Amino acid sequence: MSSRVTRSASKQKETKQLEANGVSSIFLFIPNIIGYCRVILAGGALWKMAKHPKVCVVLYGLSCLLDALDGAAARKFDQSTQFGAVLDMVTDRCTTSSLICFLCTVYSQYTIFFQLLVSLDLASHYMHMVAMTHRGASSHKKVDRKQSRILNLYYTNTTVLFTVCAANELFFVGLYMAAFPLPTPPNLGYWHGIPLSYKTAIIVLTFPLWLLKQVINVIQLVRAALTLANADYEERLKRQLKSS
Repeated sequence: MSSRVTRSASKQKETKQLEANGVSSIFLFIPNIIGYCRVILAGGALWKMAKHPKVCVVLYGLSCLLDALDGAAARKFDQSTQFGAVLDMVTDRCTTSSLICFLCTVYSQYTIFFQLLVSLDLASHYMHMVAMTHRGASSHKKVDRKQSRILNLYYTNTTVLFTVCAANELFFVGLYMAAFPLPTPPNLGYWHGIPLSYKTAIIVLTFPLWLLKQVINVIQLVRAALTLANADYEERLKRQLKSS
């Protein structure tokens, strides 16, 4: 009984604070503050990206790690918000796209490949968010199994989501680190002119999950297109039936 009274009093206190601070209180939610830290760290990584790879990797890595904390904080403190969800997605898309833009400069022969990757990533996530909003979902992660089993597993299983996203980022980070000359020859030697180092190991080990992430992006794009087209079809059909 006492625990219920305590929770009730706590909820009433939170409600009063929310009403007193207004909309600005949303910006000060703990998950959103973590999101701002991610943006600052990502900005620092971009600033150091051209000439200081070690510093860049540390800052970029910390920004990515905080991505796992903001969701946990939102659930723990009951502070899930639409603003926080969009902030999280936009930060993810901007940081990854910025890193790929740099890869275009150091691997210029593969520029079209990187451009297609960025286009797929941005288009699939934007269309997915619009489609989920149109369906009335409270979050872009609320994917039903009937829509897509693989998207349902990807978005609802936090372990799968974190593992695939981490591998995706590590693959690009590995390519980034490989663009800088090694201070000493790698201990493992060379294979067909490719230095066998931890950079190569990161690229090779994360490649399968990186490829899976691209497949998920394609599925996400196709499913979103079908959802929006189906909504358009139903809307036009209703209008035709009303006018007939």
